[in-house]
Amino acid sequence: MSRSRIASRIHDVPASGIRKFFDIAATMQDVISLGIGEPDFVTPEPIREAAIRSLREGRTAYTSNAGLIELRQEIAGLLKRRYGVDYDPATEILLTVGVSEGLQNLCLATLEPGDEVVIPEPCFVSYVPSVRFAEGRPVLVPSRRDEGFQPDVQRIADAITPRTKALLLGYPSNPTGAVLARDRAEALAELAERHDLLVYSDEIYDRLVYGDAQHVNFSSLPGMKARTALLGGFSKAYAMTGWRLGWVAGPPDVIAAVTKAHQYNIMSAPTMAQYAGLAAIREGEPFVEKMRQEYDRRRQALLAGFQELGLPCVAPQGAFYAFPSIAPTGLDAETFCERLLREEHVAVIPGGNFGPSGAEHVRICYANSLGNIQMALERMGNFLKAKV
Repeated sequence: MSRSRIASRIHDVPASGIRKFFDIAATMQDVISLGIGEPDFVTPEPIREAAIRSLREGRTAYTSNAGLIELRQEIAGLLKRRYGVDYDPATEILLTVGVSEGLQNLCLATLEPGDEVVIPEPCFVSYVPSVRFAEGRPVLVPSRRDEGFQPDVQRIADAITPRTKALLLGYPSNPTGAVLARDRAEALAELAERHDLLVYSDEIYDRLVYGDAQHVNFSSLPGMKARTALLGGFSKAYAMTGWRLGWVAGPPDVIAAVTKAHQYNIMSAPTMAQYAGLAAIREGEPFVEKMRQEYDRRRQALLAGFQELGLPCVAPQGAFYAFPSIAPTGLDAETFCERLLREEHVAVIPGGNFGPSGAEHVRICYANSLGNIQMALERMGNFLKAKV
């Protein structure tokens, strides 16, 4: 028998289960999609204009591998203003093609084969593959609805072994909308210190928090800047998903290593996107707040709708996702989502795609108009009354 032409690191990672529902929806009319995690707002005009201006002025060459120093300086200033953390823009910040590239190259740069990365789940779908592609071993630790989907510190401690290299956190959470509580963050920081762990902290949704919730920047915790690789970007808060612009901030040795992987894999982040990023930080704040307030209106409408439909849901405190339980329906999540899509033309995502703890849940993205959300709730009600 001939050897497989496909590497096991690719073969052993399943294709995204989310894609299946988008493919079905693409063949149908009148579908309300609450599946894709993308702002429904157009990138604000000053940001678009900055990119257009850069093209008109002929700024179309590569930047340095690390990205425009002006943009790295702006990011350093933003982190200082918001969280009180000082980063050297020359040695501690790298611009990347979104957080996804940043995380993948971070794993490549810091993991040896067999190194373990502890990941609270449910979590974003790329976390496990990113670790596996770097030949690391993801160790999933469950979080639960009755605990508000906060990470359980004792379960995480119990998962740490001599092979554990890093802890991967993603808060505000995709898919649950949980915001990491400060006491949990401090306890996790103590664990990282005690076991000499790196912390990969994906904080792409840091600007989208609601009510009394407050985002905790992990690198701002005592002693954590020296061991945290902070991942952030422009996609969610500034409605810039298609621009593919993110960043990694961390200790100089880690950033130098990630830059080495980045320079061979990518070269540099898109130049026009970097000029757009400058405008986003300098001029985008009013737009961010306007979008955040609109997401909050939609969030509250969804929660009221779930209550009326009898679907238990932890109130999301951040990002733009809700993660209701569909256990009362008696259907498994795959069946629920497929039938809801085919019969009522509403697309949501089975929670099991985000980890075993999501098995009796669905992820609903409220980056859609309030009118569409209300119509989707009405269709869900029809589905539950007639079919379940």
